Amino acid sequence: MQKPIKLTIHTGMILVFVIVLLGCQRNYTPKSRGYFRIEFPEKTYQRLDSIYPYSFDYPAYAKIEPAINKHSEAYWANVVFPTLNGTIYLSYKPLHNNLAEIIEDSRKMAYKHTIKADAINEQYFANEKDQVYGTLYEIKGDAASSIQFTLTDSSSHFLRGSLYFNAVPNKDSLAPVINFVKKDVIHLMESLKWK
Repeated sequence: MQKPIKLTIHTGMILVFVIVLLGCQRNYTPKSRGYFRIEFPEKTYQRLDSIYPYSFDYPAYAKIEPAINKHSEAYWANVVFPTLNGTIYLSYKPLHNNLAEIIEDSRKMAYKHTIKADAINEQYFANEKDQVYGTLYEIKGDAASSIQFTLTDSSSHFLRGSLYFNAVPNKDSLAPVINFVKKDVIHLMESLKWK
């Protein structure tokens, strides 16, 4: 039969010191919060030319759906990005000497996001050849809608668009997707023609 090993206080202190010394050899670096990698599709466009009183180019990776809800009016549509979980909601209004009122309503809708926005940048747009004039609102920060825009011919047509993602607003995680879709919004604005 073997005799049990007796640990003395001195041996115990040495053992604790060795364990602490070995345990402190690694440097711990806290890792930053990560986000999923997003694979963006290649930018190719197709033409929307149907019953709507406007036509424009939209991405091949998006689809056009008619807006169907209790507030929808004629010629409202949605540009849906299924793989990006986002939608551009388009609302159309025929003008009847009420351009100033409709533009002001659209501006107020964009500026409702100032509660969560860090900044709102306005960029004006004019295509004299096709009589398309508008404003692009780029809403920075954790606002629900990051991009909104208006387009008009100043006499008969008015189109408003707003981009929303089906996700909690987080400027850091959504920034790459917003920048990607912003190029599509600008292309839509530049290619729009009235009928």
